[in-house]
Amino acid sequence: MQTESPAASPEIPNSQIQLAKLMIWAIPLFWTVNHIVARKAPGVITPHVLAIGRWALVGIFLACLARAELRANWGILRTQVWRYILLGALGMWVCGAGVYQAGVSTNMMNISLIYASSPVMIAVCSVLWLHEPFSKRQALGVLAAILGVVHVVVQGEWARLAQVVLVPGDLWVLAAALAWAAYSLLQKHWRSTLSAGAQLACICAGGVLVMMPFSIWELMQTDAPVLGRDALILVALAALFPGLGAYWLYGWVQKTIGASRVAMTLYLGPLYASVMAWIVLGEGIGLHHVIGGVLILSGVGLVMSKQHDTD
Repeated sequence: MQTESPAASPEIPNSQIQLAKLMIWAIPLFWTVNHIVARKAPGVITPHVLAIGRWALVGIFLACLARAELRANWGILRTQVWRYILLGALGMWVCGAGVYQAGVSTNMMNISLIYASSPVMIAVCSVLWLHEPFSKRQALGVLAAILGVVHVVVQGEWARLAQVVLVPGDLWVLAAALAWAAYSLLQKHWRSTLSAGAQLACICAGGVLVMMPFSIWELMQTDAPVLGRDALILVALAALFPGLGAYWLYGWVQKTIGASRVAMTLYLGPLYASVMAWIVLGEGIGLHHVIGGVLILSGVGLVMSKQHDTD
């Protein structure tokens, strides 16, 4: 199925495209909150219970806001239930509970390196499947961003890559990277007349349905932590920032400027996390952060640049 590039579509005002290019920088900032939640969750709340609580809150909130729109489109939505179940399984289950589960047995270096493959898969598939334009300049931007991410993760010592050891949790991260690529591409492929909020509400419903049996199983375990105030706080934080904020914004920006461009936000994650660790935790910023940051920002800038045929 050949689709038209959003940037070239007369239906999208230029002002909206420029706003989307600006807001893309806020997406990874919201996602950094999920790293904090993931680190605090073990012993407080189980992965699937955290994920289902997060997306249930987001879904209920959005469904209330978009209830008139959902009611008006109910006839069409009934025929597309399987789409939202699949999107929910990919975006909320594998990319939500899966990442929380991965944190039990793998480290942040492995997570960052493996997850960095997702934007590459999105960019390549966007060109081959969705026929989005992608110039040589933008391909150079992807390469620069990858190099920047790796430079930050290995702290400027590339020899450390030889020390990376794969563990079972890495399979969860790889599954999450693949799922995120599929989630992004299918959303773009399955064009919807729904607003970003209504669309996300339907996907949340699909995700909650898929995660329900896993959440019940976790709660039935004898060693499952008792749900208390701390658990509810983590659910609320995960719902508000990386859930409602990041996912809604990601969906809206993707519909506006294309899947391959918005995928680059994943590369900003390690850079943003380093800055947040410096501001919030007082951790130092080294030369590897500066060099990696220049590479990442330059790469994102190249990918976000205006298309000029095939350069």
